[in-house]
Amino acid sequence: MTDEIPDTSRAFSTEDVQYMQRALQLAVHARDAENEVPVGAVLVQDGEIVGAGWNRNITLHDPTAHAEIMAMRAAGEKLANHRLSGATLYVTLEPCSMCAMAMIHARIGRVVYAAADPKTGAAGSVFDTLIDARHNHRIEVSGGLLAEESASLLRDFFRARR
Repeated sequence: MTDEIPDTSRAFSTEDVQYMQRALQLAVHARDAENEVPVGAVLVQDGEIVGAGWNRNITLHDPTAHAEIMAMRAAGEKLANHRLSGATLYVTLEPCSMCAMAMIHARIGRVVYAAADPKTGAAGSVFDTLIDARHNHRIEVSGGLLAEESASLLRDFFRARR
């Protein structure tokens, strides 16, 4: 988790900030209620949160239970559809490759993330999975929204575990 954020050249709206604040609340829940790495995500379609999640891979003994996956699963169930076309996913940490590919398969329209992940980030920091021209679907990516708040949560969590 670094303070260096890829330049996305996108201004964030008031709604973007509100949804990212909700994702940060879920990250705090992951840390406090389940001792999970504090990452939270909300999925928004047509101005409504249709899915929310936080990291649960330790709790559920499931390596795929990242915040983004949990939010997409919840949205898929709510909407009774595996396609989440046009939805925006807000997540407190730049998605990994697994989550990025799931987003592509779900046809997410936009991803907004807070902190960049210089080790496994797949939205521009290490890999450019979400916008790779070889995929049949590309996702608009915006990073850096409330990055310091998210990076601080993550730094403090890992510092406390050492």
